[in-house]
Amino acid sequence: MDMLQILLSSGIAALVLSCFGFWMYVFFFSVGYGYSILGISALFLVVYRTSLTPLTLAMCAVLGLYGLRLGTFLLARGIKSASYKELFKNEVKSKVPFGVKLAIWLSVSLLYVCQMSPLAFRFVNKTGDDAFLIAGIALVALGFLTEWFSDIQKGAAKKKNPKSFVSTGLYRIVRCPNYLGELILWTGVFVSGISVCNSVLQWVFAALGYVGIIYVMFSGARRLELRQDRVYGENPEYQAYIAKTPILLPFIPIYSVKKHKWLVA
Repeated sequence: MDMLQILLSSGIAALVLSCFGFWMYVFFFSVGYGYSILGISALFLVVYRTSLTPLTLAMCAVLGLYGLRLGTFLLARGIKSASYKELFKNEVKSKVPFGVKLAIWLSVSLLYVCQMSPLAFRFVNKTGDDAFLIAGIALVALGFLTEWFSDIQKGAAKKKNPKSFVSTGLYRIVRCPNYLGELILWTGVFVSGISVCNSVLQWVFAALGYVGIIYVMFSGARRLELRQDRVYGENPEYQAYIAKTPILLPFIPIYSVKKHKWLVA
């Protein structure tokens, strides 16, 4: 496949696998997101099966496993969680216009294609394995494990004390370690494409995907901060925790993003 064909095919896969959002609006960004990455990774494995190297196979496999785990985890949470059931009820009552859902569906599908584009361009441009790909795989694996373990730790902490905020494990380092894992993972994908992109258009696609997911993660951190402030805002232990723990980036003293209203996604 040439560049246009693989981008269009990736877009179709993302559109099909992110349509969960028409059932529940938030699933455009969660379940549909995970399964779109899984679907695009599988597409690459099938289309480029004769030109796979051990490293490109590893990259596709890790991204596919990441998407499968994330999509399945979020789908199960959405079905089982009482808070998500309440969210669904509120969404039905609010009646999000179909046109709004359609616009979100198209825009997030484009974002997912852009996020995966550095790997697509490696296949299209027939770029061999290199140090950038090795570094990218390492970062992708680290991000995947960071996100996975943060979800496990949060689940265990909530099971022990459902009404308390989580401040143990990876949550001692940052308040949103799952989002940090996302940033590490997509930094890895972007890094893997540094030696690959050979045109302005390819750099635009790769940059849009990377900048876009950074924006979405900071937006998600802001929503979480606002929600936690409503629930735990009067708790002195929570106030002490947020005063000393960065919200998203470790060792960088950014403790709050709630005032940045432009972080809305």
